[in-house]
Amino acid sequence: MAKILVFAGSARRDSLNKKLARVAADAVRAAGGEATFVDLDDYPMPVYHGDLETAEGMPENARKLRALFMAHDGLLIASPENNQSITSLLKNVIDWLSRDIGDGKGDNSGLAPYRGKVVGIMNATPGPYGGVRHLFHLRQVMSGLQTIVLPNQVQLARADQAFDDNGALKDERWSKAVHGLAKSLVEMAGKLA
Repeated sequence: MAKILVFAGSARRDSLNKKLARVAADAVRAAGGEATFVDLDDYPMPVYHGDLETAEGMPENARKLRALFMAHDGLLIASPENNQSITSLLKNVIDWLSRDIGDGKGDNSGLAPYRGKVVGIMNATPGPYGGVRHLFHLRQVMSGLQTIVLPNQVQLARADQAFDDNGALKDERWSKAVHGLAKSLVEMAGKLA
């Protein structure tokens, strides 16, 4: 069974992307995968700084997230768009986890949490364009870390109107899109695991 780590690149409590990530975690389970939803807000860490890394090493919360990444076959990321790019929260997590840890246990490479993982990307926005501009940047960053980013993606536009009171997607077309991405992710990650 493919193990998929699902998270949003937003710290906001009522984030539309967290709602989308939770829907996607259920879709992963429906596709036969094992989904672990994590809230990045539960793993606060300082902004990446080389001098801080030299003085103190990788922050404890970054080590915890790194272990979660390592324990999963794939990643499903729902992230808002900030200034047509990746959120600072998501980029900071990616940057910290991409550092070599040198702890003498297993693969210490900064690529270890990413290498060979299958990644699905999504976006939820109240705007009309579905975050297409930033998903290009996210795809580029994740590909550079030696992940396999699926070609299909979900760009949920007008997301402020897309969820019902229980957090489910109201429109069957969007639900099918999320389930399709989850199915592709589970299948590919299962083949490569």
